[in-house]
Amino acid sequence: MSAFVHPSVRRELLEAARPRRTGRVIRVVGLSIEVVGIEAAVGDAVFVHRSTGAVLPTEVVALQGDSLTCMPLGDATRVRYGDEVTTSGRPLPVAVGEALLGRVLDGLGRPIDDGGPLGDCEEVAVEARSPHPLRREMVDRQIALGVRAIDTVIPCGRGQRLGILAGSGVGKSTLLGMIAKGTDADVSVVALVGERGREVQEFITHDLGAARSRSVVVVATSDEPALVRIRAAFTATRIAEWFRDQGAHVVLMADSITRLAMAQREVGLSAGEPPTTRGYPPSMYSLLPKLLERAGAAEHGSITGLYTVLVEGDDMNEPIADAARSILDGHIVLSRRLTTSGHFPSIDVLESVSRLESAITTREQRALSRELRELLAAYRDAKDLVEIGAYARGSNPVVDRALELKPLIDAFLRQDVSEVCGAEDAWAQLRALLTPPDLVDAESVQIAS
Repeated sequence: MSAFVHPSVRRELLEAARPRRTGRVIRVVGLSIEVVGIEAAVGDAVFVHRSTGAVLPTEVVALQGDSLTCMPLGDATRVRYGDEVTTSGRPLPVAVGEALLGRVLDGLGRPIDDGGPLGDCEEVAVEARSPHPLRREMVDRQIALGVRAIDTVIPCGRGQRLGILAGSGVGKSTLLGMIAKGTDADVSVVALVGERGREVQEFITHDLGAARSRSVVVVATSDEPALVRIRAAFTATRIAEWFRDQGAHVVLMADSITRLAMAQREVGLSAGEPPTTRGYPPSMYSLLPKLLERAGAAEHGSITGLYTVLVEGDDMNEPIADAARSILDGHIVLSRRLTTSGHFPSIDVLESVSRLESAITTREQRALSRELRELLAAYRDAKDLVEIGAYARGSNPVVDRALELKPLIDAFLRQDVSEVCGAEDAWAQLRALLTPPDLVDAESVQIAS
C-alpha cells in the first residue's frame, strides 16, 4: 500500500527538486559578477536585469560554494547589488545556415551589417565535439590558397591546419584577405578576434572584396568584453563546422590566436586561476587544443584552418607561438625584415614548413620546392661574403646559381595584393624558373621530333 502524500507537500518536493532559475547579484569586482540563488553550470548563460530596464547577458565561468562567478557578454555598467538574475540553464546558441554567406556577425553570431535579420537559420550550441580521430578523412589533396609562395614551397592540404606567425604590422590580415580571394574552397569563414575597429571595414572592403559573397565574417573588436572575443573564435568555428557537415570544403581563418589567449587570460585571472608563464592561466593551454582540434577533415567535408599568431617582440618561440606550433600541422613565418624591404607577402620561406607536404605533392613538386629552398639557403649563407667582395665566382656552383636566380626567385615569391594565382600556374612558373635553358631547348627539340 503506497503512502499518501498531501498535494501541498508534493508541490513543495517538486519545487525543491526543480533547478532554481532566479537569483540576485551580490558582488561586482573588476570584470566578474558574483550571483547567488540560481543553479547553473559553467558555460551557461545568466541574464542580469538591471534597474535601468536593460538586460545584460553573462556567462558562468566559475563555481564557488553556493555562488556563481559570471563575466559579461556586453556593457557591464550600471550593474548594482541586488539586481535580479535569471538563467535558461543552457549556453547561448548560435545561428547557422546558408543565409550567413555574405554576412558580418558579432562575436555572439548576431548580424552587425546592413543586411537585416538573418534568414532561414537553425540555432545550435556553440560547443561541438572534434571529429573522431579514427573517422577523419586523410589529408592527401592540396588546396589552392592563391598565393604562389604558399602553394609551392609551403603547400597546404585540404583539412590541414597552418599557423601564420608574425609580429605586428607585417601583413597578416592582408595575407588572409589574399587567401580568401584566391582559394578554391567552397566557403571562407573569417574570425577577427580583438581586431582594431578601424581595420574591420578596410578588411571587408579592400582585402576581402568580391570574395565576401561566399564568406562569413565574425568580428569582435578589441574593446569588446573578453568573453565576446573568445566566443567569436568558437562562433566562427561552429559556423564552419555546419558548412563542413553539409559536405563543403571550408577555409577557416582566425586572426588572431594570441588575442584569444589574452582574452582567456583576463577571464582566467578574474575567475581566480593562478598565473603561469607570462601571466597566462592553465585554462589557456587547454583552450587552444579545444579550439584548434575542431578544424580538419571529417567523414564528409573539411575545414582547412589558418590561424595567425601575433608574436611578442618578433620572438617566434614565445609561449603562444610555441603552444600553437605543437598543435598545428605547420607554420608560415612572416618577416619584418622582408616587409621593410618592400617584399610582400613577407613570407620567410626558409623558416616556414608544412608537415604534410609529402602527402599532398608529387615527387617532382617536392624536388622543385626542395631546390628552391636550397638556393635560398645557399644565398643566405654566402650573402655576407658576397657583399664584402670576399666570394669568388666559381667557388661553389650552388651559390653561383643562387646569385644568378635570386632576382627571379624574389619576383616569383612576391605577389600583388590584387593578384590571384592558381596552384597549377604557380607550379608551372616555379618549374620554368628552375629549369635550365639548355634543358628546356632539349625538351622542346625532343617534343618536336
